[in-house]
Amino acid sequence: MKNFFAFLIIALVFVSCKTKKTVIEQPVAKEVVVDNMAKDIIEKHYENKVDFQTVSIRSAADYEDQKQTISIGADIRIKKDEVIWINLKFFGIPMAKALITPSRVSYYEKTNNTYFDGNYSILTKMIGTDLDFQKVQNLLLGRPIDDLTKEVFIAEIVANLFQLKSKKHADIEKLFRFETANYLLKEQFINQISKNRNVLVTYPSFTNQDNIFLPTGVSIIANQQNQVKINVAYKKITFNESLSFPYSIPEGYSQIKID
Repeated sequence: MKNFFAFLIIALVFVSCKTKKTVIEQPVAKEVVVDNMAKDIIEKHYENKVDFQTVSIRSAADYEDQKQTISIGADIRIKKDEVIWINLKFFGIPMAKALITPSRVSYYEKTNNTYFDGNYSILTKMIGTDLDFQKVQNLLLGRPIDDLTKEVFIAEIVANLFQLKSKKHADIEKLFRFETANYLLKEQFINQISKNRNVLVTYPSFTNQDNIFLPTGVSIIANQQNQVKINVAYKKITFNESLSFPYSIPEGYSQIKID
């Protein structure tokens, strides 16, 4: 269970999807058209609102790395912009919990009686890139982890999907793909070249419930020395219920230290 949470936290930062088509630099006149297309895609994507106070997601998760494969149940509760609570269960028995807020990231797992409790600056130092609550929430809700309106992208159509690719030649490459019908996010990819690590996040499909589009699950494939896979299938989604977020680190657990 410790591996699941540690990877999940890291994966929430890097998100990606490899393009099969090389983007060729266009003359200035055509570049304006490409920028306008990207702007239109971004605007239409954000027209899909996620207006709710709370959401409860019952799901099933599969974790796989080179050493192990784990299948577990996962209850996810979100109070929008305030709290993300995750409860992992094995055959109905609680095995691990996580509590994520804008200022705190905490989890504990019963297999090794260990816990992590710290702020985002510690995780940012460990991962080497910025991590915050909004990125975690966006990933679970099928939204781009970054605010697309604050970056410049090259737009094109690839495999019948709208594609946005980061324009700047930098250490971190970003790529997002959207459905052409509803402009819903299908894939997001972030590749950190200097660290030789990347993550591909895909959303198999979306459901429209109470006029809110949410993914039916999320798949994460991360490559950094070794490959790790997480597939989460959303089984039941309910909005705006009165939810509790019970969380208390058991006594006697050992704290995971990050230098």
